[in-house]
Amino acid sequence: MGQRNSGAGKDLRSDEDAYRDAFDLFLAGTDQKTRTHAYLCQVIDRLPTRRLFLDVGPGEGTMTRGIAPRFERTVCIEPNRSMRHALADTCPDARVLAEPVLQADPGVTADLALLSHVLYYVPRPQWMATVLRIMEWIVPGGLLLVLLEHPDSTCIRMVEHFTGSRFDLSELADELASAPPALIGGVRLETVPARYRTMERDEAVTVAGFHLSVPSTVSGGGAPPARETLDDYVRRHFRDRDGGCTIGNDQHVLHIQRRWPMVCGPEAK
Repeated sequence: MGQRNSGAGKDLRSDEDAYRDAFDLFLAGTDQKTRTHAYLCQVIDRLPTRRLFLDVGPGEGTMTRGIAPRFERTVCIEPNRSMRHALADTCPDARVLAEPVLQADPGVTADLALLSHVLYYVPRPQWMATVLRIMEWIVPGGLLLVLLEHPDSTCIRMVEHFTGSRFDLSELADELASAPPALIGGVRLETVPARYRTMERDEAVTVAGFHLSVPSTVSGGGAPPARETLDDYVRRHFRDRDGGCTIGNDQHVLHIQRRWPMVCGPEAK
C-alpha cells in the first residue's frame, strides 16, 4: 500500500508526519466532520444571540472555520504553538490566546463555547475544573458543547481493549449535578452517529493506530501494539459484509447551559 499507510505499529506521538498521514486517512473515510457540522449548525440556529463564539482547543481550526462566520466574533484558546500558526491561516479574523484553559483569561463572554475532542488530552481529575472554568465565560442562557467519541463506539472499545483508557462524558454529566448552581442551568447528553469506512484493510489498520495514539499521549503509555496484532483486531472486529472495514465513530455531545440569573423583586411576579 506504500509508505503513506505505515502508521500502525509506529509511535505516532513522536512521528508528526505519520500522525498527519493517519489523520488525513481518517478524515477522508469518515462522515464525522459532515455530521458534526450539520449538528452544530442546528444548535447554533436555536441560540438567542450569536455575538461571540469561543473555541477551546481548536487545533488547526478546521471546525472553527465552518462555525465562525455564524457569529460576530470568534475567540480561540490554543496552547500548542504549531497549531496556532496553522490557525492563523485558517481563521485570520479570530483572536487567539496561547495560555492553557486553567490559566487563560479571555475577558469575554460567549454565546457558544466548544470543547471538541480536547478532553482526551486533559487528565481525568481535571475534567470538572476545565469545564467549570469555561462556564465562567458563557453568557446566561449560553451553551458549552463538549464532544468526545461515544464510549460504546467500536473505535473506543478498541482503545479500551489495547490501552485500558475509557473516556465517558456521562460520568462528567453526573459530576456536574454537584457544580455551583450559579453556573449550571441544565445538562443534556446526545449522540451524533458517525463512521469511518474503507475498502482497504491496510488503511483501516493505520487509522486504528491513529486512534490508539491519543490515550497513549495522555497516559504516557507504552509502545503501540505491533502492526500484526492490530491487523488481526481490525480483521476480527471491523470487517463488514462487503469486504471493507467499518469503524464506528459515534460522538457524545454534552450540552451544558449557563444558568439564567435569579430574578428578585417585582420583576419576579
